[in-house]
Amino acid sequence: MLALNCTNRLKLIVLIIVFLLSACGDAKESVEKKPGQALASVNGNEITILQLNDELVRAGIRAEQFETASKQILESLIARQLIVDEAVRTKLDRTPEVMQARERANAQVIAQAYLQRITNKLGKPSQVEIDEFYQRNPEYFEKRKQFDLTIVRIALNDLSKELKTVLDAAKSIDEVTTWLDKQGIQYARNVALRSTADLPSHIVNMILEKGKNHIFVMQERAHNLLIAVNAIKENPLSLALATPQIEKFLANQKYKHASEEEINRLRSSAKIEYFGKNAPNLNLKDSNMNTQPVESFLDKKDFENNSNNLNQSNSMPVERSIERGMMGLK
Repeated sequence: MLALNCTNRLKLIVLIIVFLLSACGDAKESVEKKPGQALASVNGNEITILQLNDELVRAGIRAEQFETASKQILESLIARQLIVDEAVRTKLDRTPEVMQARERANAQVIAQAYLQRITNKLGKPSQVEIDEFYQRNPEYFEKRKQFDLTIVRIALNDLSKELKTVLDAAKSIDEVTTWLDKQGIQYARNVALRSTADLPSHIVNMILEKGKNHIFVMQERAHNLLIAVNAIKENPLSLALATPQIEKFLANQKYKHASEEEINRLRSSAKIEYFGKNAPNLNLKDSNMNTQPVESFLDKKDFENNSNNLNQSNSMPVERSIERGMMGLK
């Protein structure tokens, strides 16, 4: 896992070469010395310990791995510099595509740095805020329930009147798949465990209302999903276990709110002109404030029959699930 193979090195090079090119001046200009102790020099361009340490931090290398990883990352930095030098020599950095990418990367870095400075002043969520969130959302935590689901995925046009009749009369999903087999209809069958924190609230309410041994039909992109609820179990999550995820969620909400406030402040004092047909519809913001985003009920990768999914009910609810579930709260 520690070793950086050729593929990983190439990915590292490709991901940041554009940003490096943005820092390159004219190839004919003299090379400036970089601050920090030099570890190597490539065609007169120094690679410093500051650069190496930055890469180590970004890669999440543990302290006990520094010595081995440092040598590997240094070689990656040398390879990257060689490619940058050759790109500049062939004037690749002057092409319209690269110059546009450089400008975009530069703007993103500067904008992110500015917002980071604003949000760094925000304090961490207090224990009171965490406790209130926990108490305010019992369906995600204290009263969380676990659903044992079987999902049969069929094509949209395979949901015929005959199949609807079978679904209405079926007492189990096995009866449905037996009928599908006889009709030669292709399908994919998977099982999964999901909790009330993993699903949108309107789906949770429907499952709890109908109960187990009921087959739901839902459309997802180019497929219909036949969803059977095999069992519903109590699966509470204590405050102690929920605290790290709640803290992260609330911190992200603070970050988002502070960023939006700062952007609105800047917009209010700026002169912004739209040309042609680019003027925004001013009513869009108000009309969409309470609109839920169109989102697939189940994502294919989420419902593969593997250990990661089957153990998910014992893990913390993911942040996306909390946000998705909260969309349905009134």
